[in-house]
Amino acid sequence: MLAVIIPCYNEQYNVGRVLDELTLLNSDTILVVVNDASTDLTSQKAKETNKAFVIDLPINLGVGGAVQTGILKALRLNATQAVKFDGDCQHSSEYIKDLLKPILQNEADIVIGSRFLSEEPDGFKSSFFRKIGIKLLQVFTKILTGKVITDPTSGFRAYGSKAMNFMAVNYPNFDYPEPEEVVLAIKNDLKVLEVPVKMRERFAGKSSISALGSVYYMIKVMLAMFFIALRKHKKMD
Repeated sequence: MLAVIIPCYNEQYNVGRVLDELTLLNSDTILVVVNDASTDLTSQKAKETNKAFVIDLPINLGVGGAVQTGILKALRLNATQAVKFDGDCQHSSEYIKDLLKPILQNEADIVIGSRFLSEEPDGFKSSFFRKIGIKLLQVFTKILTGKVITDPTSGFRAYGSKAMNFMAVNYPNFDYPEPEEVVLAIKNDLKVLEVPVKMRERFAGKSSISALGSVYYMIKVMLAMFFIALRKHKKMD
């Protein structure tokens, strides 16, 4: 069974559209919205759809805490695969099958949807600072893990059972944990692959990372990745 985990913070204008789109998936799919202590009507809008389990966190834990909460819920519901799907309408459900295919064929434990593997441009536009940041993270990830990951900041990801159980305990408790997660997974012998996807501009609201924030984000993320790489890691069964 597949669980789609949707971490949300102040997405009252987007969450309903996201759930409407995801409802068209296989009937065996369960939807889990994790409302990260939003200050708007995100929780109410999600509950009004009657299409998802809605978890309301009492305090803001950041993306890392919200995703970990969603994975724990998915495991309790006996899901054997999970997909992280952003609540801002930037991800497209048509690519979920592509993310899951390597997992179902036992070729990967985690599959990342990469914006940079597609031969055709998508509707997603990054700022200059963000583009530079992604390039730096590509290089830094290769240095730390020896593996080329073209889109280490992508939040569109699928997890197999092995990765779900590992991340339920070890998911990075960080505002923007995706690059750190990549290092953590590879260092713990989880197989990470990428598949091409296209992303859209968010329907409403704005990104939580400003131009100046991108610089701070880069420094913070790279430090977190470095310390993750230094840890003593255990071999996965």
